[in-house]
Amino acid sequence: MTTTHHPLAIIGGGLGGLTLARVLHVNGVEAAVFDLDASPAARTQGGMLDIHEDSGQPALRAAGLYEEFRALVNPGGESTRVLDKAGAVLLDDPDDGTGGRPEVDRGQLRDLLLGSLPEGTVRWGAKVTGARQLDGGRHEVTLADGSSFTTDLLIGADGAWSRVRPLLSDAKPSYTGISFVEVDLPDADLRHPVSAEVVGGGMMMALGAGKGFLAHRETDGSLHIYVALAVPEDAFDGVDFTDTEAAKAYTLGHFADWDKSLRALLADADGPLTPRHIHALPIGHRWERVPGVTLLGDAAHLMSPFAGVGANLAMLDGAELGEALAAHPGDTEAALAAYEAKLFPRGEESAAESAANGVLMFGQDAPQGMLDFFASMGG
Repeated sequence: MTTTHHPLAIIGGGLGGLTLARVLHVNGVEAAVFDLDASPAARTQGGMLDIHEDSGQPALRAAGLYEEFRALVNPGGESTRVLDKAGAVLLDDPDDGTGGRPEVDRGQLRDLLLGSLPEGTVRWGAKVTGARQLDGGRHEVTLADGSSFTTDLLIGADGAWSRVRPLLSDAKPSYTGISFVEVDLPDADLRHPVSAEVVGGGMMMALGAGKGFLAHRETDGSLHIYVALAVPEDAFDGVDFTDTEAAKAYTLGHFADWDKSLRALLADADGPLTPRHIHALPIGHRWERVPGVTLLGDAAHLMSPFAGVGANLAMLDGAELGEALAAHPGDTEAALAAYEAKLFPRGEESAAESAANGVLMFGQDAPQGMLDFFASMGG
């Protein structure tokens, strides 16, 4: 069987991989993107993202998509509230339109990037099962359907459990000590007015020692809720999350002394509850230069979500890698070395910030730690 060859292959069609493909396209470089999803609509893409002026926004400018991005911004989405477990509002910072982190729907942002690429750039239903080094900096990638291809430059944009990472590093993500249970409250203003009022127009954090509710309003009028619990990694093993009422009862049991208005964020959910363990790579994860391969986004620096920078960093990684490759035509190794020299310290700083914020959010004095944090930021 003839093996297909791609000069440049990107594994993973998330925001980072797509930003890379778009910046390469803008600079006249063709890339092939391989994604395990069967189609762009195979699964929902998660909730809202705040796109930062020092990372995500420069990436979109490099991609030539900044103005189109601005059209997707959710007005009022930058407002922030912090509550205690009694439901008292301790911080209410409205969105006055002057903030630097406008909110957009992750799915809409991904669609913007997809629509900016030439037809056929993304190969859907292409689940990578492994990769191995060949001579001359080339690599062979195998897919779940039994096919394979070779590439001169292999880029792992394939997330937490990257199949490309083992070519560079033995590091594996480990459990951070925090788990989420995710739920949605659709059509909140009409169907869940109390919860809609509690959350407000943007982001809400109700925090206590070792637990909390993190919620945001989405562009379709729904509320997306993350119920956070500091529990052992095996804490959910005996919980049947296909039994929604049983899963609710288990999760609500951690909030018996919390205000009814906060418990309703979970109790009133009429869809499934989705459990998620939060993992992270070691802070400061890096690797020695290996010819013909590199990583971006979560594959390179998976961290907890408590600094709100994961998607922004992935997009900045993709943009900077694309620009480095365009700036070093014919010298891929120089491009990768220049890219990684900025990638490593940036990822280490953000991962440390995320870990520290997790301690602030769920420490014994919560929510005081986050109130102090916002006060120090002028919020």
